[in-house]
Amino acid sequence: MTFDEYQQQALTTAENDYEPLMEKTIWAMGVAGEAGEVVEKWKKIVAYKGGVVSEEDKGELAKELGDVVWYIAVLAHSLGLTLEEVMQVNVEKLASRAQRNVIRGAGDNR
Repeated sequence: MTFDEYQQQALTTAENDYEPLMEKTIWAMGVAGEAGEVVEKWKKIVAYKGGVVSEEDKGELAKELGDVVWYIAVLAHSLGLTLEEVMQVNVEKLASRAQRNVIRGAGDNR
C-alpha cells in the first residue's frame, strides 16, 4: 500500500460534515491528541516497566501511531495535500538541514 492509497482509504472513514474551518481544526487537534496518547503510553513503559516494551505494548503503540497517521492523512487532504507531497517536502527539508549541518535544532531558521 502506498501512502496515497492509505490516505484514500482513511478518508472513507472520515466524517466531514463540518464547515471547513471546524473540520481542519478537529483534524489538527486530533493529531495533537493522538500524539499525546502515544507519549502517555511511552511514559508508562519508561516509568513503570523500566523501558521494556512488551508485544502488547507494541500493539497498543501501533494502534495509537495509526491514529496519528489517520489524522495527518485527513488533515493533509483537507488542506489539498497528499501524503506523498507532505513526505516529499519533509525529505527535502531534512536533506537541506543535513547539507547545512543543522539536522538538530532550529535548522529551518538558518
